[in-house]
Amino acid sequence: MTLHHTLTTHIQKAVLELFNISIEKVEFQATRKEFEGDITMVVFPLVKVLKGNPVEIGNQIGNYLVTNVNEVSKFNVVGGFLNIVISDAFYVEFFNTIKNNETFGFVAPKEEEKAVMVEYSSPNTNKPLHLGHIRNNLLGYSVAEILKASGKKVYKTQIINDRGIHICKSMLAWQKFGNGQTPVSTGLKGDKLVGNFYVMFEKEFQKEYSEWSKTDEYLFEFSKDKNTSLADKLTNEDGEIHILVNDGKSLEHDFFTNEGEHKTFKSNFKDKYFNNYSKIGREVKQMLQKWEAGDEDVVALWKTMNQWVYDGFAQTYKNLGVDFDSYYYESNTYLLGKEVVQFGLEKGIFEKDPDGSVWIDLTADGLDRKIVLRSDGTAVYMTQDIGTAIQRVKDFPDVGGMVYTVGNEQDYHFKVLFLILKKLGFDWADSLYHLSYGMVELPSGKMKSREGTVVDADDLMAEMTTTAQTISEELGKLDGYSDEEKSVLFKTIGLGALKYYMLKVDPKKQMMFNPEESVDFAGNTGPFIQYTYARIQSILRKADFDTSVSISGLELHEKEKELIKQVQLFPEVIQNAAENHSPALIANYTYDLVKEFNSFYQQVSILGEENHDKKVFRVQLSKSVGNTIKNAFQLLGIEVPERM
Repeated sequence: MTLHHTLTTHIQKAVLELFNISIEKVEFQATRKEFEGDITMVVFPLVKVLKGNPVEIGNQIGNYLVTNVNEVSKFNVVGGFLNIVISDAFYVEFFNTIKNNETFGFVAPKEEEKAVMVEYSSPNTNKPLHLGHIRNNLLGYSVAEILKASGKKVYKTQIINDRGIHICKSMLAWQKFGNGQTPVSTGLKGDKLVGNFYVMFEKEFQKEYSEWSKTDEYLFEFSKDKNTSLADKLTNEDGEIHILVNDGKSLEHDFFTNEGEHKTFKSNFKDKYFNNYSKIGREVKQMLQKWEAGDEDVVALWKTMNQWVYDGFAQTYKNLGVDFDSYYYESNTYLLGKEVVQFGLEKGIFEKDPDGSVWIDLTADGLDRKIVLRSDGTAVYMTQDIGTAIQRVKDFPDVGGMVYTVGNEQDYHFKVLFLILKKLGFDWADSLYHLSYGMVELPSGKMKSREGTVVDADDLMAEMTTTAQTISEELGKLDGYSDEEKSVLFKTIGLGALKYYMLKVDPKKQMMFNPEESVDFAGNTGPFIQYTYARIQSILRKADFDTSVSISGLELHEKEKELIKQVQLFPEVIQNAAENHSPALIANYTYDLVKEFNSFYQQVSILGEENHDKKVFRVQLSKSVGNTIKNAFQLLGIEVPERM
């Protein structure tokens, strides 16, 4: 039983005996540092019920606890707050019960409870993973591990966006400009090779668009957009467009004297140009049509290039330290929801418009009408997601809820999806959660995949390792390390810095990633915490005496007591992090624990302590702190080094 539960039971009994009134709950908070106490009861909620002075009520309850509860040694009342001092014996006894428990704080899943499926990563197969994917993967993986530690059975999954016009862009560019290149012939990871052709397609399109923007046809479109009478569209025998000049001014003159408006139009018109005018745009749409029709050559190329990407992704996932239990592919799922839509039509959940398209009206729920099937019978993203969710529960019947790790630009999409699934009658739809997170930006600005200005995930991990190496070598503490040991250490520190920096921020917040700041060996960083863990392991290696015995009857140093209190919080932090789907709670708890240990380390002698029992106890306490750091970092997907 936790301290909170023990005190709640005794305080409820005290109020009943002293005031003849039953209370359901007791409110606690941490004791403010300027007052003596280990935990504080908030008295104010009882004032209305007990009709008395909060100080008098606090003193009466405090005296009762000191007299009747062994764990309470003394108390003080400040205003409406009862500051309770817990005995050293309680903390020593508690510590002895958990010191050998290497999984303290973790809860084993119960067989009868439903499982949770966590979706993350969900990349496109037209480019390598980038910085944004890193935050997604780290969040999803960590939340899955935290849920598992809180007592849930967890499945990790992803949906791979392996079809569509964006995939065909890479394929067409490879056909036109690839000259038969492969990952083997170029020495490039497959996802990078395919990503290069995606960028190449965009460059060719931009080049074509730039050339077209110099033609009369473009000028005519601009004039139409401006709603001017400067031009009329005329066609000669060859089908060429000519510009008529009105009012004594040429269209070119008007066009180039409105450069700002021209730039805005050019940017806004790009999609329309791609769909209606672009030669390369027409080619890529034809390729998509062939894929959907099952053209053997196109499908064979699609399978080949996708496999290059899958092989590349697998290597990145391994380096990043994330894994999956199952995979779903958009090419298999984009039609899955059509059967469900038909069922929904029959039940009156969906409605068909005159053009044959199918919608759901959610205006009564504060949302809008949402299309679930196009007029030509083809599926949209919502249809796909409906079908995929249902298929997952069919594949894993014990799933009772799902977590979708997707950026906050999709907040509305998931509100609609979850509501549709509820209206379809699935009981597990009440346990769906969108782990919405903010975008990652760099000091240099936003990333753009089509322009090739993204921060590649592999390159970033390599850079973090190199940065860790540079800083470690400058600190000069690598004597006795082999080259192989150094290599492992640099990667452990570099990836630890990256992951911790990403995960210490509340998922909902947009964040700026600064690689150099993340590898700082001081402050709220991964390397700082890893260094403290390594320091603890050094203490344990030097402890050349029996530390397995249980020590009791100690009078604790203030720093020992504070450290035990911090360790004691770990199970509660795990449960809170699981409930809030927030690795940041684990990360910042670990930082607080490390700060407390370093304060203990600086003010209390450990191996130099003359009293043998105290020395043994402090080594045991150090070991328990180290184990808690290791377990907390495990939940964040971060390794800890034995030496630094």
